[in-house]
Amino acid sequence: MVGLGNFGSTVAKELARFGNHVIGVDLNEASVSNHSEIVDQALIVDARDDAALREAGLSECDVALVAMGSDLEASIVSAINLKMIGVPLVWAKAKTKTHHRILSKLGVDRVIHPEVEVGKHIAQVLHNPLVRDYVSLGNGYHVVNFQVPESLEGKSLNSLDYRDEYDLRCIGVMRGTDFVGQDGAECTLQKDDLVLLLGQRSNLRSFASSL
Repeated sequence: MVGLGNFGSTVAKELARFGNHVIGVDLNEASVSNHSEIVDQALIVDARDDAALREAGLSECDVALVAMGSDLEASIVSAINLKMIGVPLVWAKAKTKTHHRILSKLGVDRVIHPEVEVGKHIAQVLHNPLVRDYVSLGNGYHVVNFQVPESLEGKSLNSLDYRDEYDLRCIGVMRGTDFVGQDGAECTLQKDDLVLLLGQRSNLRSFASSL
């Protein structure tokens, strides 16, 4: 993890919580000190120095994330250095479209825009109050988590006609922590059940609007 600001810190803490071996580097002594007991190694390192990155052990990592966004030069040079020392997979945070293009041209494996991506996610959820969450699978396909409204209570899952009319597939119906139904299964819906549907975004939107 290169950069232990708000974004980098959150990712580092979660990775560590999941049991991953995490090395966090930053030039800010306070940031490094705050993570000394959270990640496996927290080091004061200038990521613009490839030798320093090697010495810190980042050349042995499977994945590296450049979590700096505001310092364009540091972000770009850090990404180049991580590629140069042999890290197989490099992700980087971008602040602008230009920053994104530069990182992509440098061969960064994935460029992310946390603020933009979270903003779009929130807008999708706010747009339809029945949508509790969703995941993009690429190529226009999403998995959407719909909350069953009171108007559908007592109806069967198959009566929603999501398959023929909207070309959607039901991955499952969750009632609390219990899995109670899926495509083709007999399932009587209750208010606040969560229905996980897979399909194209436009079809999912049409289905949500019909409820």
